[in-house]
Amino acid sequence: MANLESLFSNYDRLMLFDTETTGLNFSRDEIIQLAAVVVEPAPGGYRVVREYDELVALSPGGFVPPRIQQLTGISTQDLLERGLPKTRICQDVSGMIAGNTLLLAYNAHFDLSFLYYLLLGYGDCTVLKGKDKLDLLTVYRDRKPYPHRLSNAIAAYGLTGRVVNSHRAVDDVLATLAVMVEMDRERDDLLNYVNLFGYNAKYGIGGKAISSVTYRPQSFDPKEPLYRCL
Repeated sequence: MANLESLFSNYDRLMLFDTETTGLNFSRDEIIQLAAVVVEPAPGGYRVVREYDELVALSPGGFVPPRIQQLTGISTQDLLERGLPKTRICQDVSGMIAGNTLLLAYNAHFDLSFLYYLLLGYGDCTVLKGKDKLDLLTVYRDRKPYPHRLSNAIAAYGLTGRVVNSHRAVDDVLATLAVMVEMDRERDDLLNYVNLFGYNAKYGIGGKAISSVTYRPQSFDPKEPLYRCL
């Protein structure tokens, strides 16, 4: 059984998270759903100490584009009726990442960029300062051949039927946790990817670089792990 021992030797807890958004522009589009699981060490392994899954209220005049509603199943009316205020979401995030917490996501640059702009506008973005970050997409690109979507990782690690990649944040974050556990079981080198993000050289980083992260172009068919290419 994977116990994530190497990660817990450096961090008190892990927060894996995922977002659904109205588009791809970090500074213009909005988070419409944020889900997270907080994981702490436990005898013989780990335990999930918190599951978080909330819709996020839109800014005045905001709406969910039809293609995003079709993809996620989240409508403008859903957010009007059940979306939490952005200030409340920011408070919740700040509480979950307090202390010595590692932040993890699949395609973490995307989710972290949206989280930063949310905190910048409605909370305290300095809570992200000093927080280490791990992108599990970067790890997967080093481990398995193209394609590299979360659905591909689910299939590659034999998780089909146990977790789903549904484009709903809560499902995707639980799938990401399961994939991470299998990655840790496969090879004990996750710590080497902390604050190291790979990207497709053809498309670049995609937005503003995170200052605490080292970015390196990553091949679809790597000959050796990205952390050995520094």
